[in-house]
Amino acid sequence: MKDVAELAIGMGETRGVAGMEVRVIELESEEVELRDYVPTTLNSSESFGIGIKVYRNGGWGFASTSDLSQAGIEKTVKRAIEIADANINPYLKDIPLVDEPVHVDSWSLPIHYDPFLVSVEDKLALLDEINRACLGVRGIGAALSSMSFQRRKQYFANLAGSRIEQISYLSGVGYVAIASDGNDRQVRSFPNAFGGQYAAMGYELVYGLPLVEQAEQIAEEAVALLNAPDCPSRQCDILLDGSQMALQLHETFGHSVELDRVLGFEANFAGTSVLTTDKKGSLQFSSDVVNIYTDARPSRLSGAGTYAYDDEGVEAQRADLVTNGVFVDYLSSRDTAAMIGATRSNGSVRASGWNRVPLIRQSNLCMEPGEGDLEELIADTKDGILMKTNKSWSIDDTRENFQFGTEIAWEIKNGKRTRMLKNPTYSGLTSAFWHACDAVCGVDEWVIWGIPNCGKGQPEQILAISHGVSPARFRKIDVGVNRAK
Repeated sequence: MKDVAELAIGMGETRGVAGMEVRVIELESEEVELRDYVPTTLNSSESFGIGIKVYRNGGWGFASTSDLSQAGIEKTVKRAIEIADANINPYLKDIPLVDEPVHVDSWSLPIHYDPFLVSVEDKLALLDEINRACLGVRGIGAALSSMSFQRRKQYFANLAGSRIEQISYLSGVGYVAIASDGNDRQVRSFPNAFGGQYAAMGYELVYGLPLVEQAEQIAEEAVALLNAPDCPSRQCDILLDGSQMALQLHETFGHSVELDRVLGFEANFAGTSVLTTDKKGSLQFSSDVVNIYTDARPSRLSGAGTYAYDDEGVEAQRADLVTNGVFVDYLSSRDTAAMIGATRSNGSVRASGWNRVPLIRQSNLCMEPGEGDLEELIADTKDGILMKTNKSWSIDDTRENFQFGTEIAWEIKNGKRTRMLKNPTYSGLTSAFWHACDAVCGVDEWVIWGIPNCGKGQPEQILAISHGVSPARFRKIDVGVNRAK
């Protein structure tokens, strides 16, 4: 990997580029899925290639290849330069980039159990045990369980002298129990929807979750939902469990603070942002109990967005984004940080692979815990609904108007959890909704939830990210049902 990167850097130097970033990446992936008792997915894949970004005459260009011969790399360097020259800005000699120290480093994510050394037979045996536990509950029509694993080896080099080797892992596991009575169909997921839980860990993620132990309860909840009443349409307090808070944070805040999106670079595909640059440092985004930060550092979290350096060679760091409700910063890159007068990028740039240009992405975007636990929060709620596990979401292109649905809910009356409700939804306007947050549970309830399918860019890049959150309460929110009776 090193020799390939150095060859590309040398070619860039001889061709007079102002700046250059090279990423040589080897990806190894595995997916295992079982529907009922039958394996439906047994995939393994490998990918190896180089991505090259150059800066020249106020323009930049990107090109990539899996042909790592000298001729293949030379052709790709030339192509990146041609694209940069086609993007020349006559008003700029070079693209302004905020400074970043030169880093020469090697980092490998510490894991306890290499998922690629666990046999497919053992993985299928566990998924089979989960599905049998679900299907053993009367009324369950189908069970779907899956695991996925990725190992990423990367070598980064730039013209300034940074040389960074990184090895990271991403593991995921989860399942779904589906109940049907001919008139209705209800779903319950564990540990989370959309594939389960994901983390920067080895197979210890699978060992550490009560997958089989929770299967019967999850299946029974799916069956119980068939006869549960629909969520009533009204205004009341809502309590969101941690997994739903993760999606709330992701959709209504995380994408809103991606600075390339704020500056309009995503407008033609993904939209813009309500958090325009004039609001930084002055907008009271939420109530003062809300504190949000980003932190990709390996020493801090095992979230799916963990790395030592981003794909611009910027060291991972913590950056506060909302402090006591005040919006204070964006997720940035070296060029977008320069555009708003910042002195350093907060290391938020990643690409899904060697053949994709790095973009500003969420990593481990977290909300500071408050005090108490969920049961105490329920006891403190006179009239509300507890909602758990995302089922659907809809949000406009500025991340302002939204509606989310969850798999299951419970009504709260006078501090007691009462009847189960199905098909619950809630809606609102982003800033007003966050202003309605009056309580956040404490550190014992804080979990970092992995989301494997965050999409951005053209061509679209799918990346895993994480959100560390605790359950929280929001006052006087519009709730309803996501389908007609």
